[in-house]
Amino acid sequence: MTTQTDVIDGYVAGTWTIDAVHSDVSFYVRHLGVSKVRGHFAEFSGTIVTAENPLESKVEAVIKTNSVSTNNEMRDNHVRNADFLDVETYPELTFVSGAIRPKTSELFEVDGELTLHGVTKTVTLQLELNGFGTHYEGHPIAGFSASTEISRSDFGITGGAAGAAVSDKIRIALEIEAAQAKA
Repeated sequence: MTTQTDVIDGYVAGTWTIDAVHSDVSFYVRHLGVSKVRGHFAEFSGTIVTAENPLESKVEAVIKTNSVSTNNEMRDNHVRNADFLDVETYPELTFVSGAIRPKTSELFEVDGELTLHGVTKTVTLQLELNGFGTHYEGHPIAGFSASTEISRSDFGITGGAAGAAVSDKIRIALEIEAAQAKA
């Protein structure tokens, strides 16, 4: 009988810590319907558990909302205020995975609970398993790419007066490198 681990080249079960230095949590929104404004979060952390059966794997992640950057200080301050992220009230956004479904040996859909702006909704990440390797210091590493799209209005984010200039849809992209602790 063939299992999912038989078709994932180099699969390694274990607990992994997201390496924020070699990872990126970014997003973009449309501005005035004609361009895309991109941003990212500089502070985030998380744990990934790759189970013996990959479909039983789990991920938990935390993003510090105050670390948002769009490369424009005035816009960043507005995104941090009550019109958008309200970082004083909601200093973190979180993701906790649930069901995982295979699409191919390297592509998966991961359902999870995203909590943003005090509201929790189920979202589905399109996940690509980039592979497993060995860090030059000798410990295992793994790479993942994921994306999803959310509606800010589903999370109670209006944008205030500026909300009309920014699309409701927010595209989220994750590039994650994770390290397994040395035994």
